Amino acid sequence: MSAKDLSIIILAAGMGTRMQSSLPKVMHPLAHKPLINHVIDTAAQLKPKKIIVVVGPDMPALENAVKPHTTVIQTNRLGTGDALKQALPALKNFKGTVMVLYGDTPLIQAPTLKALHKRHLAKDNPAVTVLGMTPPDPYGYGRLILKSGDILDRIVEQKDANASEAAVTLCNTGLYCIDGKGIQDWAAKITNKNAQKEYYITDLPQIAAKDKRLTAVIHCDYEQVLGVNTRAQLAELEMIFQNEKRATFMEKGVTMQDPSTVYFAADTKIASDVTIEPNVFFGAGVAISKGCHIKAFSHIEGANIAQNVTIGPFARIRPDTQIGENAKIGNFVEIKKSKIGKGSKINHLAYVGDTQMGKDVNFGCGGITANYDGNKKSQTTIEDGVMIGSNATLIAPVKIEKEAFIAAGSTITKKVSKDALGIARARQSEKKGWAKTHCAKKK
Repeated sequence: MSAKDLSIIILAAGMGTRMQSSLPKVMHPLAHKPLINHVIDTAAQLKPKKIIVVVGPDMPALENAVKPHTTVIQTNRLGTGDALKQALPALKNFKGTVMVLYGDTPLIQAPTLKALHKRHLAKDNPAVTVLGMTPPDPYGYGRLILKSGDILDRIVEQKDANASEAAVTLCNTGLYCIDGKGIQDWAAKITNKNAQKEYYITDLPQIAAKDKRLTAVIHCDYEQVLGVNTRAQLAELEMIFQNEKRATFMEKGVTMQDPSTVYFAADTKIASDVTIEPNVFFGAGVAISKGCHIKAFSHIEGANIAQNVTIGPFARIRPDTQIGENAKIGNFVEIKKSKIGKGSKINHLAYVGDTQMGKDVNFGCGGITANYDGNKKSQTTIEDGVMIGSNATLIAPVKIEKEAFIAAGSTITKKVSKDALGIARARQSEKKGWAKTHCAKKK
């Protein structure tokens, strides 16, 4: 059976009241990416025929975040079984495997889901295949009681478990593969005959057993299926994710002097032979090429950094920035929406925004590209080999042509021609004896 015979349902209708937020729980970010998008991107690696996301009412931001995938609204939050029922009309006539995931388990890995699917397609033809795990403390989890081998006998909830059942450490993650040929009929038989008056997907193995169909179980690392219900749990998952990301980068040839102080986004890309000093933060959309040195306390987001660039310390690189090979961006420099050419240097105390800078430019201390007039942003163009003196202000829109010099302290409002010296400051004058006379008046 191919991946085209697999469809995936992701349950994401809960608001997550314990998060104390107006934002739907699954929209909270982990490494600068919503929880739900972590799950969707992992699910997409299985190349399913369809991904269906079950959302709650009045969640337009969530519906938009999961596009172009199908969304189904669970109007009344009546449990996981009800959520499954709401999704099934979108799978009418589908006879393959239906995988059920949760939108708040962002650490689940594609190899685990592939193993779950593979076990479900085994010759013993299980109706349901359950993903199990062994947490450090199983209290509160449903226990997976096995018949023999990996065949499930029953799922027992904590409150219903006797002493021997409570001693079982294999627990239910709530992630399943279900035979699409029977899912419509089995789901219809899920009832709400329980204290909570809700419909639970955990009833499926027992329902399928009445059709003499078995349920299989496979195991995974419990950290992969940790869910998020509180801000503290979100922080715990962030720590796990960051530790995994740090380890992965170091295995691929990245040096970190103090890994625990470096924070990555989910999509951060870093090549080998990059050195990262302590307390560096990477936002979304960053790619760092080989041989770069990122110094301490730098903050980088939305930037593409070419080979052998030095950044920092205390530098801020903002979105839509490209920095060319061998460039140097020093301390207390901020760059936004700019292209910095090969070999150019902005060594200290500068702001460069909405700028096209050529190669081998030297942008002096205290320099500013004044890009905003209160109504719109305008562009500054600095061509190859330009020297910008200290404390110069370039008021956009303005162009500095090749090999030009800008005198220190100048405020430049017009084009400076190739090879010219641009100087725009008051001529210095000297009044002999002025200080002595001035001070005498104070006495």
